[in-house]
Amino acid sequence: MIEHRLIEEMLAVIAEEANRIKSGGKIDPLFIDVAVDFIRTYADRTHHGKEEDILFQELVRKPLGKDDSVTMAELIDEHRQAREKVKALVNAKERFEKGANEAAKEIISIMEWLTDFYPRHIRKEDKDFFPRTEAYLAREELQEMLRAFHDFDGKMIHEKYNNLVRRLQAHGS
Repeated sequence: MIEHRLIEEMLAVIAEEANRIKSGGKIDPLFIDVAVDFIRTYADRTHHGKEEDILFQELVRKPLGKDDSVTMAELIDEHRQAREKVKALVNAKERFEKGANEAAKEIISIMEWLTDFYPRHIRKEDKDFFPRTEAYLAREELQEMLRAFHDFDGKMIHEKYNNLVRRLQAHGS
């Protein structure tokens, strides 16, 4: 849940940028690139990755109650929705950079969607799902999961920059 606090801070920055644009400011493609990188790398790949690859994988082996099973499926679907919106934001930004000024409205709309969506998603996890699902795990399982989260985080920086170099190599050829 600590990661949620940083995500919330970035969402506030995205909301400020969306409001600045709506008030007549120019779209800053570099800001969008940075926001997309944050969401893809930190919020999705790192944070959601730990949920999907570690926590949820452990929970599917447990006799979850119906409400918890439904909520977990909703969270997985919400992760998918967020990925689609971020992809749409990238596409809109690229169209805008090529002169499609109408993409500006789509950029603002997606930024607003993200800043509305994530707080609701985070509340669902923080207030409902995480506290309830801890009861399914023994203390030792929780400790092992924290170690797995730490190991997962340690691999992320290498994955990010390996992917960066591969993209640059492919672009150069």
